[in-house]
Amino acid sequence: MLLLLILVTVFLTSVLSGMIGMAGGIVLMAVLVTLTPVTHAMILHGIVQSVANGARFWFLREHMLYQVLPGYLLGSLIAIGVFFTFSVVPNENLVLILLGLTPLVAHLIPNHILSVDIRKPRVAFLCGCSVVGLQLTQGTSGPLLDLFYQSSPLNRFQIVATKAFTQTVGHVCKTTYYLYASISLSDLEAQLNPLWLLPAVLLALAGTWLGTRILHRMPEESFQRYVPWAMDAIGLLCVAKGISGLVHGAAA
Repeated sequence: MLLLLILVTVFLTSVLSGMIGMAGGIVLMAVLVTLTPVTHAMILHGIVQSVANGARFWFLREHMLYQVLPGYLLGSLIAIGVFFTFSVVPNENLVLILLGLTPLVAHLIPNHILSVDIRKPRVAFLCGCSVVGLQLTQGTSGPLLDLFYQSSPLNRFQIVATKAFTQTVGHVCKTTYYLYASISLSDLEAQLNPLWLLPAVLLALAGTWLGTRILHRMPEESFQRYVPWAMDAIGLLCVAKGISGLVHGAAA
């Protein structure tokens, strides 16, 4: 039953991410960290999201902005280097609270306060450091990543394609780090059941394909208007779940 629930969630969240370029990863991470140990959740999430984002990039590859990669990749290396140095594994309730707060805080920041353009090398570098650092802390970083695109004159296809590639980089970094952490901490519970991986990967591919097909039918105005509100609703649910877990943990 647990495996079936996870597989259904993988498919539905891949459809959601294929449509709007984010949100699906947050929902999937929230479900996984609720059902499995944090290291296990991070590894499985990283593998599934690497495949889903990689496939989304491939389906939309002609829209990719390759100029952002040098700065972003350098920032990513610095972020993962810091985590390897300090070997931090966050608590599951902290992960949920951070998952929820990130889209809420990002939505509250006015455009004139953080007016950045991902096409600029220094902005791409800052994006790599902060976005991959957040992925290593809470598993996802979509709402923060979105801030780096809000002042860029890009269409929805360029946004989704470029986000997909850079998110793939972050999820590969996350998977690598938590595989290392699970071994170094002798956390046997975090070892993955290989039987989960193949169906999860196939469903992620199928969901991503379906989501990108829906994206082609979505009006540009609807994409820009409704995505932030969907992220806020998901954020509130994650914060509530995390706080509830902390309260019950303290009471126990």
